[in-house]
Amino acid sequence: MNPVSSMPVALNSLPPVRSLGAPAPLSYLVGQDGDGHWVAVETGGRAGGIFRTRQDAIRYACIETGCRPDDVRLSAEPIPFRLV
Repeated sequence: MNPVSSMPVALNSLPPVRSLGAPAPLSYLVGQDGDGHWVAVETGGRAGGIFRTRQDAIRYACIETGCRPDDVRLSAEPIPFRLV
Protein backbone atom coordinates (compact mmCIF):
# COMPACT_ATOMS: atom_id res chain seq x y z
CA MET A 1 0.00 0.00 0.00
CA ASN A 2 1.26 3.47 -0.90
CA PRO A 3 1.56 5.53 2.35
CA VAL A 4 0.87 8.80 0.52
CA SER A 5 -2.48 7.67 -0.86
CA SER A 6 -3.75 6.67 2.59
CA MET A 7 -3.13 10.07 4.15
CA PRO A 8 -6.23 12.14 4.88
CA VAL A 9 -6.79 15.19 2.70
CA ALA A 10 -7.60 18.48 4.43
CA LEU A 11 -9.88 20.95 2.71
CA ASN A 12 -8.38 24.41 2.49
CA SER A 13 -10.79 26.97 3.92
CA LEU A 14 -8.58 29.91 2.96
CA PRO A 15 -9.30 31.84 -0.25
CA PRO A 16 -7.00 31.06 -3.17
CA VAL A 17 -3.93 33.25 -3.45
CA ARG A 18 -3.81 35.39 -6.59
CA SER A 19 -0.59 35.56 -8.50
CA LEU A 20 0.94 39.02 -8.75
CA GLY A 21 0.08 39.27 -12.45
CA ALA A 22 -3.57 38.23 -12.05
CA PRO A 23 -6.24 40.92 -12.42
CA ALA A 24 -8.16 41.96 -9.33
CA PRO A 25 -11.58 40.33 -8.96
CA LEU A 26 -14.48 42.36 -10.30
CA SER A 27 -16.90 44.04 -7.95
CA TYR A 28 -20.15 45.76 -8.85
CA LEU A 29 -22.29 48.56 -7.51
CA VAL A 30 -26.05 48.20 -8.07
CA GLY A 31 -28.56 51.02 -7.76
CA GLN A 32 -30.50 53.57 -9.74
CA ASP A 33 -29.13 56.28 -11.98
CA GLY A 34 -30.38 59.87 -11.87
CA ASP A 35 -33.33 58.96 -14.14
CA GLY A 36 -34.46 56.06 -11.95
CA HIS A 37 -33.15 53.25 -14.20
CA TRP A 38 -31.64 50.23 -12.44
CA VAL A 39 -27.93 49.90 -13.21
CA ALA A 40 -25.06 47.60 -12.32
CA VAL A 41 -21.63 49.16 -12.76
CA GLU A 42 -18.25 47.47 -12.35
CA THR A 43 -16.31 49.61 -9.88
CA GLY A 44 -13.39 50.00 -12.29
CA GLY A 45 -15.73 51.35 -14.97
CA ARG A 46 -15.00 48.53 -17.43
CA ALA A 47 -18.48 46.97 -17.55
CA GLY A 48 -22.08 47.52 -16.57
CA GLY A 49 -25.59 47.83 -17.86
CA ILE A 50 -29.09 49.23 -17.50
CA PHE A 51 -31.75 46.78 -16.30
CA ARG A 52 -35.52 46.54 -16.11
CA THR A 53 -35.59 45.66 -12.41
CA ARG A 54 -33.38 45.71 -9.34
CA GLN A 55 -33.42 41.91 -9.30
CA ASP A 56 -32.14 41.79 -12.90
CA ALA A 57 -29.28 44.17 -12.06
CA ILE A 58 -28.31 42.13 -9.00
CA ARG A 59 -28.51 38.87 -10.97
CA TYR A 60 -26.18 40.26 -13.67
CA ALA A 61 -23.67 41.53 -11.10
CA CYS A 62 -23.76 38.22 -9.23
CA ILE A 63 -23.08 36.23 -12.41
CA GLU A 64 -20.24 38.56 -13.40
CA THR A 65 -18.54 38.29 -10.00
CA GLY A 66 -19.03 34.56 -9.56
CA CYS A 67 -21.38 35.29 -6.64
CA ARG A 68 -18.46 35.99 -4.31
CA PRO A 69 -19.54 37.51 -0.99
CA ASP A 70 -19.11 41.29 -0.71
CA ASP A 71 -18.48 41.78 -4.46
CA VAL A 72 -21.97 43.15 -5.17
CA ARG A 73 -22.99 46.21 -3.18
CA LEU A 74 -26.22 48.21 -3.24
CA SER A 75 -26.11 51.98 -3.42
CA ALA A 76 -28.64 54.28 -1.77
CA GLU A 77 -27.28 57.22 -3.78
CA PRO A 78 -27.81 57.69 -7.54
CA ILE A 79 -25.12 56.01 -9.63
CA PRO A 80 -23.82 58.02 -12.56
CA PHE A 81 -24.05 55.85 -15.67
CA ARG A 82 -23.27 56.81 -19.23
CA LEU A 83 -23.09 54.87 -22.44
CA VAL A 84 -19.90 55.33 -24.37
